[in-house]
Amino acid sequence: MGNDPVVDRLSAVYPELPPGERAIVRVLLDDYPFAALGSLRALAERAGVSPPTASRLFDRLGYAGFADFQAAVRDGARDRSRLLEFVTGSPGAAQHSASPELRRAADDLRTGLDGTLAAATDPLLEAAAALLAEAGTVWALGGPLSELAAEYLIRQLASLRPGAHRVPGSAQARARTVLDLNGSDVVVAYDFRRYSPDIARFVQAARARGARLVLVTDAWESPLSAEAEVLIRLPREAAGPIAPLAHEIAVTELLLVAAAARLAPARRLADLEALRQTL
Repeated sequence: MGNDPVVDRLSAVYPELPPGERAIVRVLLDDYPFAALGSLRALAERAGVSPPTASRLFDRLGYAGFADFQAAVRDGARDRSRLLEFVTGSPGAAQHSASPELRRAADDLRTGLDGTLAAATDPLLEAAAALLAEAGTVWALGGPLSELAAEYLIRQLASLRPGAHRVPGSAQARARTVLDLNGSDVVVAYDFRRYSPDIARFVQAARARGARLVLVTDAWESPLSAEAEVLIRLPREAAGPIAPLAHEIAVTELLLVAAAARLAPARRLADLEALRQTL
C-alpha cells in the first residue's frame, strides 16, 4: 500500500474522524483495495455502520460520492498486479510482476522500519524503560502474531531482572494473575489491527487493580490507547500486507536496551551464564 495517495489520505484523516467513519476506514485499510471495489452498502455492512455514515466519510474526504472515491482507488492502484488480476481475471498477471512485488515489499519493509525507529523516540523509550526497570513484576501479552514480540521481550527481560512473565493463556490462570496485581506492576501489551478482545479484557482488569500499561500499537491505535501510561504508536508504513513482525521486534530491542541501561545487569548475566554451564 506504500505511496498510494488514497491510503495516505485515509490514514491522515483517521485520528480526526468520529467512531462510525473510523470503522469504515479500518475496513478499507484492512482489505485495500478490494474493500473499496464493492457496493457502498456492502462496505457499510462490513464496518457495522449505515450507508449514510459511509457516504459522509467520502464527502468529508472531498470526493464527489462513493463512485468518485472508487475511481481514485483504481487510478492509484492500477499498476499493482493484485488489483489487475482482480479486475481482469488474468491468471498470468501476478507471475509477470513477482520481482517488482518483491522489490516493493522490501522497500515497504525498509520504509516501515525507518518509521518505526523514528516513532520510538528517546522520551518514550526512557519512560517505558523506567517502568520496566522499577516494576514489581512485568507481564507481557500480544495478539496472534505480536505474541511473538511479547515472548521475545519476556525472554530477554528475564535475563536482566526477576519478575518478568508472559500473561498465561487460560481465563483461570489470567484471573489468578490479575488477583495479585497492584500499582507496582506493569503490563506490556502489543495490540494491532484487528484488535484483540482478549488483550482488552486482561488489560482493563489489570488497570482496575492499579497496574500500569506500556502499549505498542499501530497508527490507527488500539482501543486501549487511553489506558496507556506509555504509548508507542507505530506509523502506517509499519503495517505491511503480511503484518511484518520486524517492526515490533525492533521496538522491543530498543525497549530492552533502554531497560538494560537502567538495570546494570552485569552480575546477574554472569550468574546466569554460570548456571547455564552447570545445568
